[in-house]
Amino acid sequence: MLKEYKSVTEVVGPLMAVEGVEGVTYEELVDIEIQTGERRRGRVIEIEGDKAMVQIFEGSSGINLQDTNVRFLGKPLELGVSPDMIGRVFDGLGAPIDGGPKIIPKEKIDINGTAINPVSRDFPSEFIQTGISVIDGLNTLVRGQKLPIFSAAGLPHNELAAQIARQATVLSGGDFAVVFAAMGITFEEAQYFIDDLTKTGAIDRSVLFINLADDPAIERLATPKMALTCAEYLAFEQNKHVLVILTDMTNYAEALREVSAARKEVPGRRGYPGYLYTDLAGIYERAGKIKGRNGSITQIPILTMPEGDITHPIPDLTGYITEGQIILSTELYKQGLEPPINAIPSLSRLKDKGIGKGKTREDHADTMNQIYAAYTAGKEAKELSAILGETALSETDKAFAKFAEKFEERYVSQGFETNRAIEETLDIGWELLSLVPKRELKRIDDELIERFYLGEKEAVEANNNSDIEGTQINEAEENKIENEGL
Repeated sequence: MLKEYKSVTEVVGPLMAVEGVEGVTYEELVDIEIQTGERRRGRVIEIEGDKAMVQIFEGSSGINLQDTNVRFLGKPLELGVSPDMIGRVFDGLGAPIDGGPKIIPKEKIDINGTAINPVSRDFPSEFIQTGISVIDGLNTLVRGQKLPIFSAAGLPHNELAAQIARQATVLSGGDFAVVFAAMGITFEEAQYFIDDLTKTGAIDRSVLFINLADDPAIERLATPKMALTCAEYLAFEQNKHVLVILTDMTNYAEALREVSAARKEVPGRRGYPGYLYTDLAGIYERAGKIKGRNGSITQIPILTMPEGDITHPIPDLTGYITEGQIILSTELYKQGLEPPINAIPSLSRLKDKGIGKGKTREDHADTMNQIYAAYTAGKEAKELSAILGETALSETDKAFAKFAEKFEERYVSQGFETNRAIEETLDIGWELLSLVPKRELKRIDDELIERFYLGEKEAVEANNNSDIEGTQINEAEENKIENEGL
């Protein structure tokens, strides 16, 4: 029998202290009835003797200590899951907000999940095609991997997230689903994601969890766990390949710091709690594959680096836990590149496991290494030219500088609407590499060079044709804008 307590002694921010409790457990769900008859939910986050600290999801405003009734429900916060969740939009606590009917759950699952036994983990080894050349060609995403995107204020990470959500697919086949969790975003941003996925039809394979900026910070802490619980059900019970996109993890960490301050905990780096690392790991490590099961969870967490500082605790700790990072560049964005992904510091530590013959193409690994080396050499040549002048460059340096320029124009800046197959990405890579003298392609097998390397004339024509096509596209877009204006 559930006991009801009227022994609330303190309310600080989103936290409530209750004394004289018995048999209460950590993470237990709490039902709170305030003096107006309104009911709110909470969870136990700390127990000391007969005192319990309760975290209130809806906030603590308007609570009268003497007239508040508290009941501990003897179970953790759960999410009712069902295959019918696909195509639906929920709030941060799993309640439908799209005007559709309530979900009739097949089962209810603790949102804290259970750790995957390391022995039963299967190594990620299957290519996921995002349709974005810089990711597919150079920083390949592998099924079961966790690959974050590091952004900064003002950069188009929302557009990139939406593009990945609607374009991502597993070439080896199987049911594919996207679970999208947004934390602390504005109403306009939330509507953008919903409209974009609806317009393109990607909503039919997606589940959205939306926590707005004006929603309680406590709800923000539950949102990624709700999304991952849904993903685990779809992956390991429904055998789907699930891609989980979490944005923005910075807002999640800020909410964690807010609650930590309310609990009067000793702060760590920059005021964040000392357990920020383990808390983030508890989210990121829920990605993976399990031996003997067809489904998998792949994660793309997105975070905005405060002040663009990659040494900030949030991106710093995220980098330790995850398998690489995709970095958006303010400099490239100012140049008009879309998406502005900086290929040089970006990295996917599992890329070698998901590419090659039978997965993408046999030339993928060699061209990936050569493109990276050529782009780096081209950037260095352009920096040297800016200091000493172009006359100081050798013919080889000029070729690499030309490669770097064309690489950014054609390979990186593909736009947010273009969906490139991996074969197209690899072919564009060869067209660009053919601008470099053949003798400089030291990272590619000679047999592959003979098969794919274009002659000087063909390479120039291929890249010039791309310039003409780009101009025609731009003119068509300008004419469309003018017509819509009329």
